Amino acid sequence: MSDTQARPTQEQLDRFAELFNQSQTMRFFGLRLSFPQGEKVVVTLPEVRPEHRGGLGTAAINGGVISAMFDYAIGCTPALLDPSRRSATMQLSISFERPLRGDAVRAEATIDNAGTSTLFASARLYDAQGHVCARCQGVVKFSQLKWASGESPAVN
Repeated sequence: MSDTQARPTQEQLDRFAELFNQSQTMRFFGLRLSFPQGEKVVVTLPEVRPEHRGGLGTAAINGGVISAMFDYAIGCTPALLDPSRRSATMQLSISFERPLRGDAVRAEATIDNAGTSTLFASARLYDAQGHVCARCQGVVKFSQLKWASGESPAVN
């Protein structure tokens, strides 16, 4: 993105998140998407349910849930540049550093580098005490096509 291109407004990002949060998939996982100050992507799991748990037979959050949180966080970083353009996660590399425990967790993602069609992003997953429990680097395809709805990838 060049210095002459305008970033999306907070209102545009909030609308993207609002529509995305209404999707069946986000509701199924119990996740919430937001773009604080338009500078990063935050995906929260505000209420950890029993089906989210299962790491090594403990109360830790299951790696599949962690992977989903990273997929949403990294996959939504292109919205920080243009929420109307289609995007898709192409690759994730996850490092699990410590068991993720607690009743509420969050992932935060930022853009590392963006070209015209490929974006590189990094994310961290925090427990309720603010400890980093996992890290992720990802690659996202950034299309010139607009979302079918015109505002969000949420189609269900």
